[in-house]
Amino acid sequence: MPYPAKVLVLGLGNDILTDDAVGLQVANAAHEALAGDPHIEVKATTEMGLALLDEIVDREAVVIVDSVQTGKAPPGHIHEIGPEDLPSLFATSPHFLGVGETLALGRLLGLAMPRQIRIFAIEVQDPFTLGTHLSAAVQQAVAPAVERVIAQAGEFAAMTTPA
Repeated sequence: MPYPAKVLVLGLGNDILTDDAVGLQVANAAHEALAGDPHIEVKATTEMGLALLDEIVDREAVVIVDSVQTGKAPPGHIHEIGPEDLPSLFATSPHFLGVGETLALGRLLGLAMPRQIRIFAIEVQDPFTLGTHLSAAVQQAVAPAVERVIAQAGEFAAMTTPA
C-alpha cells in the first residue's frame, strides 16, 4: 500500500444542506490548483466524526475546511484556527466539533497524527435547509477561502518536504 501524501486538504460538508456544502466546494476548487503536487492530496467528504481518523492518520499536516455557525461573525467570515483553539470555540456543526475529539482520540490510541493542523471554518447562514446552492454571502467566501487553503497547503508541503 503506497504511503499517503504528507499533506491532506480535507473539505467537509453535506452537499444537500445549502451552506453546509461550502467545505466540499472549497476542496473541489483547491483540488484543481493542487493536482500537480505529489506531496498534497485533496479530498472532499461527507463523512464526520471517527470516520475522519482514517483520513488523517499518517499525515504530516492537515488543512481542514468546514462550515461553522457561531453567531459571532457574519456569514462568509473565514475563521482560521489551530487545534489548540477547538475546545474554546462554541459552534454548531457536526463535522467541526468532531475534529478536536477525533484528534484527541488518535493521540490517545498512539496513532501517527499530523503535527501541523490548520482549520478554515467558514461562517454560514443556513446549514440546515435542504438545497444545493450556497447563500450569497457564503458563495462570496469560496474564492478567498480557496486561496488561503492553497497557500496553507503549500506552506505545509514546504515544511514537510526535505530540501
